[in-house]
Amino acid sequence: MNGYLRTSILLAAMTALFVAVGGALGGRGGMAFAFVIACATNLFAWWNSDRMVLRMHNAQPIGPQDAPDLYRMTERLAANANLPMPALYLIHEDQPNAFATGRNPENAAVAVNTGLLNRMPPEEVEGVIAHELAHIRNRDTLIMTVTACLAGAIGMLAQFGFLFGGHRDNRGPGPIVGLLIMLLAPLGAAIVQMAISRSREYEADRMGAMISGNPLGLARALTRLEQGRQGFVNQAAEANPATAHMFIVNPLAGLRMDGLFSTHPSTQNRVQALVQMANSMPGGPPQRPTAAASPWGARPASRPTQRGPWG
Repeated sequence: MNGYLRTSILLAAMTALFVAVGGALGGRGGMAFAFVIACATNLFAWWNSDRMVLRMHNAQPIGPQDAPDLYRMTERLAANANLPMPALYLIHEDQPNAFATGRNPENAAVAVNTGLLNRMPPEEVEGVIAHELAHIRNRDTLIMTVTACLAGAIGMLAQFGFLFGGHRDNRGPGPIVGLLIMLLAPLGAAIVQMAISRSREYEADRMGAMISGNPLGLARALTRLEQGRQGFVNQAAEANPATAHMFIVNPLAGLRMDGLFSTHPSTQNRVQALVQMANSMPGGPPQRPTAAASPWGARPASRPTQRGPWG
């Protein structure tokens, strides 16, 4: 419960930051306008953020006929988590990664990159899917998508406020103050995003390991995902950095200052926590053979050249 309280406080801080930026740029009128926009943004995000995020990343819906192995795996893990089967989506990105979205478990979706299916064996894919189902079960997906919308809106408000010069009475901010707001407001939103995301990733790792019954599978998946993240640029994520905190590992390639304000905790720390969890299990960690290749057809090519099970 403490985690949910902390997250609620952080979301309130994000909304307050939005209102404060409006007040700094537009006085009382700007503050009132920003408050109305913040409320509207929260309401819009509650209903539509999942579809909006999936469109941002060009995600394509897939069914059991498109990816039968992946569908059956997800169906089994959802049953383990006592969740309805989420919608599955495929993103044609070479970087191995995945995220979950949706306002509640009944309207949830899990999106996976082709790079993940092409480069990871089944037990690691299972760990990733279980992690995303944990986010759905904890209702983190709504929190993270609302945060993404608010962060993007704060950055847009700061930029528009600077361009239009803020309010025009004698108390209006000068160009230097406007420039500082344009630079610092998105930075403040990023810090709040970082705090929200980091507070939920460890819990999703823990619950995901319980759902799959294999903490080491998820630990190995995180290690492979971190290595893959450094080798490929996720173009959609770079174009929409406000959604970075939704992925299982940070999808940004560090082209700006992504590493300094990473929305994810250290992958090494996450792996260590999972290894400790596995060692504390009765009978020790589960011993499962690791397949040499994924049933989805691991290939060295940067993009599939043949028809895969996803279509």
